[in-house]
Amino acid sequence: MDNVGIVVESLDEAVSFFTELGLKLEGRATIEGEWAGRVTGLELQQVEIAMMVTPDGHSRLELSRFLTPPIVADHRNAPVNALGYLRVMFAVDDIDETLTRLYKHGATLVGEVVQYLDAYRLCYIRGPEGILIGLAEQLSKK
Repeated sequence: MDNVGIVVESLDEAVSFFTELGLKLEGRATIEGEWAGRVTGLELQQVEIAMMVTPDGHSRLELSRFLTPPIVADHRNAPVNALGYLRVMFAVDDIDETLTRLYKHGATLVGEVVQYLDAYRLCYIRGPEGILIGLAEQLSKK
């Protein structure tokens, strides 16, 4: 997988949040032109993107803010059992410490932190603009 894309209203807030989660900003750019519209099917578009890379360097998160055309739908507050995009899950070393840091960036816990057997501690949070994010702390190494 190359990347997962998330459309946001505030690119700066989203970059700040995902930086706190441990991702690094790889670059920012404005994408526009006839070629971009052919890829997305939106014809004339202007979108500002920020590409974030995971700490291991293997995955990317593309944050996009559309300048044109305007946003046509908003699925950010859909429940976990909604069709389509569900959430992005991140592995963390210490879920409690990560939550403490992310709360300062407006994150809210969806349910509660739970433990699955002796293997994982897991939770869902709402990040910037209500984006659903999962956190997983592995307890036992196989």
